[in-house]
Amino acid sequence: MLEFWRGKRVFLTGHTGFKGSWLALWLHRLGAHVMGFSLEPPTQPNLFQIASVYDGITDLRGDIRDLETLKSAMSTQRPEIVIHMAAQSLVRPAYAQPVETYATNVMGTVHVLEAARQAGGVRAVLVVTTDKCYENREWAWGYRENDPMGGHDPYSSSKACAELVTAAYRRSFMNDGVAVASARAGNVIGGGDWAQDRLLPDMMRAAIDGCAVYIRNPGAIRPWQHVLEPLSGYLALAERLYTDGTQYAEGWNFGPAEDDAKTVEWIAGQIAALWPGMGWEKDAGVHPHEAQYLKLDCSKVRAYLGWRPRLPLAAGLDWTVQWYRAYQAGADMRTLTEQQLEDYQALIKAMG
Repeated sequence: MLEFWRGKRVFLTGHTGFKGSWLALWLHRLGAHVMGFSLEPPTQPNLFQIASVYDGITDLRGDIRDLETLKSAMSTQRPEIVIHMAAQSLVRPAYAQPVETYATNVMGTVHVLEAARQAGGVRAVLVVTTDKCYENREWAWGYRENDPMGGHDPYSSSKACAELVTAAYRRSFMNDGVAVASARAGNVIGGGDWAQDRLLPDMMRAAIDGCAVYIRNPGAIRPWQHVLEPLSGYLALAERLYTDGTQYAEGWNFGPAEDDAKTVEWIAGQIAALWPGMGWEKDAGVHPHEAQYLKLDCSKVRAYLGWRPRLPLAAGLDWTVQWYRAYQAGADMRTLTEQQLEDYQALIKAMG
């Protein structure tokens, strides 16, 4: 898998975000020509600047809601592969800004697919959505790729809409040599995430500041996974789209092992053990609706793509805490981030 990317021209939206920064850095290390298209980094601090992700890639600023600018950038850069990760990616801010969320996540996806359709030379398009795109029935089992799309809240439903848009473009316009797929991951963790109202970033901020963190829903169960887990799946899927075309042009789940679907309270306890002095309390306030139970069934991706999780959740939490503690100590974060990439690639080679 890893050798495939050398020399490939990859247009990556959302490269200044948390997941996008990790993927941009990984693609650069694999020898790809990375062309990032994004707004300014969404938080301060941020992984993009701390790890100097901009060094060695083409760093373009733009808004996926601006179709003409996006079309111009893509036609100028002439990518072979498009990976669309730009999004409004948080549940709670979507309640406050639903119009912006739908404009970014739905019409932004339309714009990326349209720009790829018109650019010429694109062979593979991967649209990254979320595990929350499914109509949540609070089931005890994982959602499969053929379960209905839906969503109680603006964020979840906007991602379900993005899935429908992707499927419609695939069926209507992309049958002439452009393979289009979507990828749905779980709750990602890892170094360099400073988003508000997300468990791990909230806990890391509190630990660095030496204060307790307030947790809204300690009993909620989520499919937690280190960020490099789904990213390895995206790379594997994009490669298959490029080499085998429409055979893999579908929706795919990239979740953790079933045993790694844990409660928020369990995660908080593990972090407290890894970072002595870290404490948490239940937030007794009134909060918008969030799903209580969410898991992904990844049997399809194991059977047809040969992908499986490699980094157990406990190790992923340890890597995450190591990253933030190194940041607090003033370490060279580009070097440390690349070391974690190298360690993960060693896992890939060791496990096949």
